[in-house]
Amino acid sequence: MTKQIRVGSVLVGGGAPVSIQSMLNTKTTDVEGSLAQIRRLAEAGCEIVRLAVPNAEAAKGFAQIAARSPLPLVADIHFDWNLAILAAEGGAKKIRINPGNIGDAGKVRAVADCCKAHGIPIRVGVNAGSLGKPLLEKYGHPCPEALVESALGHTELLEQANFSDICVSIKSSSVRLTIAAYRLLAKEVDYPLHLGVTETGTEHMGIIKSAMGIGALLCDGIGDTIRVSLTADPVREVVAAKEILQAAGLRRDGVNFVSCPTCGRTQIDLISLAQQV
Repeated sequence: MTKQIRVGSVLVGGGAPVSIQSMLNTKTTDVEGSLAQIRRLAEAGCEIVRLAVPNAEAAKGFAQIAARSPLPLVADIHFDWNLAILAAEGGAKKIRINPGNIGDAGKVRAVADCCKAHGIPIRVGVNAGSLGKPLLEKYGHPCPEALVESALGHTELLEQANFSDICVSIKSSSVRLTIAAYRLLAKEVDYPLHLGVTETGTEHMGIIKSAMGIGALLCDGIGDTIRVSLTADPVREVVAAKEILQAAGLRRDGVNFVSCPTCGRTQIDLISLAQQV
């Protein structure tokens, strides 16, 4: 069993129910538009929502949104350690960052200390498309071992700063690579794991890829929180996530509908009847 972290009111890991996440596609400077989308996500069943914080203006908007949001907010930070601190002080319930991308050990410790002071966990988010040059030179291409080594390197930076309130994700647009990487990582760490297949495309194929990747891992007993990444309305991510959890036997929302695929022995218009039901 993984360790447990708390994202606002939501427990992640340690036997807690697998939670559903999504990410806003509004500008974080658009406070009212962002809040409207968060409310729609909450109504659909989303439990944790992430916002991009690319600059200081977005950090100001983030704080205003956090003050009124019905869901706990995760600040998505790239490279600038100052933005992580601004978001933590502005009401973030979790920070998503790669410690190796924000500078020297002093900056990593400053972010870790700030998050610790505010009781905020950090998600180490590794993507196959943004692996560091040394790892690509070592392995030749993105592979499960490279993703896991990257994740372990980032978590080690936080551990050296005496920070262990950590969640980890290692995503790829390849379903096979994602599954293999998470299976390998699950043997190496007891931190809660955030599952997802990244950059899956538009809704139809994106749901298929996500169901394969996330579903396979959930059936292995791997994963504590999930996000279905779609180039679509974020609400559709939440709907798909709920259905994946239901198919994996981890949720009891709604009805488990069973119907015959039909064949030459079928004596009624079963397809139309099933659609009506």
